[in-house]
Amino acid sequence: MGSPPLLILQGITKKFPGVLANDQVNLEILRGEVHALLGENGAGKSTLMKILYGFYRADSGEIFQNGRPIQIRSPHDARKFRIGMVFQDFIQIPALTVAENIALFLPNLPFLLAQANLFRRIDEISKRYNLTVDPAAQLGQLSIGDRQKVELLKLILADAQVLIFDEPTRSLAPHEIEGLFRVFANLRRDGYALIFITHKLQEVLASADRITVMRRGRIVETLPKNEATAEKLISLMFGEKEVHSSPPRKELRGEKNPPALELRHISTRGEGLKTALQNINLTISPGEIVGVAGVSGNGQKELGDFILGLEPCSAGQKFLFGRDATPWPVSRVRGQGVAFIPEDPLQMSAFPWLTVQENMAVSHLSRYSRQKGLAIDWEAVRGDLNRSLERLGFQVPSLFAPVGVLSGGNVQRVTLAQETAHDPRLIVAFYPTRGLDVRS
Repeated sequence: MGSPPLLILQGITKKFPGVLANDQVNLEILRGEVHALLGENGAGKSTLMKILYGFYRADSGEIFQNGRPIQIRSPHDARKFRIGMVFQDFIQIPALTVAENIALFLPNLPFLLAQANLFRRIDEISKRYNLTVDPAAQLGQLSIGDRQKVELLKLILADAQVLIFDEPTRSLAPHEIEGLFRVFANLRRDGYALIFITHKLQEVLASADRITVMRRGRIVETLPKNEATAEKLISLMFGEKEVHSSPPRKELRGEKNPPALELRHISTRGEGLKTALQNINLTISPGEIVGVAGVSGNGQKELGDFILGLEPCSAGQKFLFGRDATPWPVSRVRGQGVAFIPEDPLQMSAFPWLTVQENMAVSHLSRYSRQKGLAIDWEAVRGDLNRSLERLGFQVPSLFAPVGVLSGGNVQRVTLAQETAHDPRLIVAFYPTRGLDVRS
């Protein structure tokens, strides 16, 4: 007989407007295990863990810890029960130091009372779990991987026993992902229970002890790693639906067409924390896909912002479809058929409190407004959005659900459908597959 479960979630149900996120979910978490919560976009994974952390309240259901029922109404309650969570978007103050950010998370502001002791504790835990960061460093200057380490240090210093990670590898470089799973193994060795939400099959198969698959708000199956294969997990994630590969791309040959985009000797100033572009030359032809690779923070975002018209250049010229677009504002660039997929749609382009169809209407207001702007053609909005979703092979829970209640993957689906609905001539996309499951 193994040890009894550390946590039991029983009959958890949660509804949002237009979305049944969790439907009678039962889940057990064991001590000293890495437990992967796997499922397609919108399966209910993040909602379930946010209920466990007290970020949401379940409409019905119970939570047991060591066999005793507990009430978790807030993150403060969760921390009392030694449950912590690292969100996709870190809860940090970039202008403060690492130690100051950690101190603000801990009770009684220990940084103000015993700075030397806090530095010592950070150093001890950093060395034990290979979470090395400088306590005196300004947090805003750290990489995404190091900022994630700070979030984990907060939880360990706060004496959390259950550590929840919401898509922890989403923004990490490959070497950072390998390092994170080594940290997982060390924490598991010391008896921590780790739950990580993901839809990346290879990471699950490489690092998890047990795997729970969710589909449409329900648990489909929980199985040990030695019984899991990629094919079986895909079948559990999507049911009987097959996951098809993309059709071969047709080459567009049009020698008379000017380049969709041409950058000639572009340089920017790189003010503040921005990376300066230096003498960039780039030509993209119609029908061509060009990937821009590099370690995060080396100018990719600034390049995209410049193409879109968000940043001016200090030297060089930009041409769109054969026309000098160097001085054009964003509105004119967008008006020429340039679509934009931001790196964080929920923060940069979507209105979380508006529904999916309302966001579509707002982003293309001139196309859908009627009666001199006094009315919206909702039938046209829904028609265009549904056609775009179907063309991409995407499904979302409801066009009437607020975007803010959707999973990160479904927000990405909505953004892609919205931006490609009207056959753009050029698409500028930051991490377009971020948050998307294997089928998407």
